[in-house]
Amino acid sequence: MHFKLIIAFVDDHRTEAVMKAAREAGATGATVIGNARGEGLQPAKTFFGLTLESQRDVLLFLVERHLSRVILETIAEKAEFDCKSGAGIAIQLDVEDAVGVSHQIEKLTKIVEEQL
Repeated sequence: MHFKLIIAFVDDHRTEAVMKAAREAGATGATVIGNARGEGLQPAKTFFGLTLESQRDVLLFLVERHLSRVILETIAEKAEFDCKSGAGIAIQLDVEDAVGVSHQIEKLTKIVEEQL
């Protein structure tokens, strides 16, 4: 079985909704790294040295490659990445190898076989 790693940078108030949507689209879990900061096209607004934008979370999803595009698009839709500038981004990377995923493989094999 081949996997992809989806990395999503989302506003922290959207994390739970994005994780729920990703799970409904076929993700079997996620790792959340909280309180990330970033800067896009426009520098962050500050007031007396304090940043005025919300915190971001980094979500890591290890997903089966046949499900990855649907999950990626679901994340983008739920997080409203294409609706407003600075909403966040998501990328997917090929995973050469993974260990510790045998229980996920058992569940995913049935799901992928049904879709193919």
